[in-house]
Amino acid sequence: MEIQGLPGRLLAELGPAIASGELPEGTVLRAEELEERFGVSRTVVREAVRILEGMRLVASRRRVGITVQPRSGWDVFDPLVIRWRLAGADRSAQLRSLGSLRLAVEPAAAALAARHATDDERRRLGALAVELTMTARAADLAAFLRHDIEFHSTVLQASRNEMFAHLGDTVGAVLTGRTEYHLMPHQPEPYAIRLHREVAEAVCAGDAERAERAMRTIVEGALTELNQQLG
Repeated sequence: MEIQGLPGRLLAELGPAIASGELPEGTVLRAEELEERFGVSRTVVREAVRILEGMRLVASRRRVGITVQPRSGWDVFDPLVIRWRLAGADRSAQLRSLGSLRLAVEPAAAALAARHATDDERRRLGALAVELTMTARAADLAAFLRHDIEFHSTVLQASRNEMFAHLGDTVGAVLTGRTEYHLMPHQPEPYAIRLHREVAEAVCAGDAERAERAMRTIVEGALTELNQQLG
């Protein structure tokens, strides 16, 4: 999710500062001070604060101000919160936490997708597997990332589990973070591409056990690589 315009610029300053701890829990911000510091209107400040409140990063109270909230209450699944945390010192812990979440969810989602995917979703997964193969061979990481995000989001959607489907943006943020912070190989590993093709083939064949096994191997491999790189 991208927030455009002046509210987006204000969020790009405040969000990372809160996520990194530069603005710690209990910090009180004043709307008038934000207006003056960033040269924006009260309307812009209100819009930015409304978005931060939706993420539960801050709470705004009349006569009190805008108070940074405890980390335990944040919406840690929000893609922007993930992005901001990945940009700071919390990156390693964030990536490991999200990797564990993927390991818990995506294999089960792949098994469900093998049972419930529509014909269009099965065809799309097959086409994406081909695109992943081609972009990996070309070492085109930007195109590979786009296809990879769509592949995993399609599996989650095809599970027909609304909770799993809702994690598509979260998984996309994880995959984007790994690429942006150079935690992906220069050229995706052939075994990983082969496993994506296997997931697509298993979903198309309605083979839930094979789909789950292949997806588990993908996510376990990604988590192992991550742990090796982070040390």
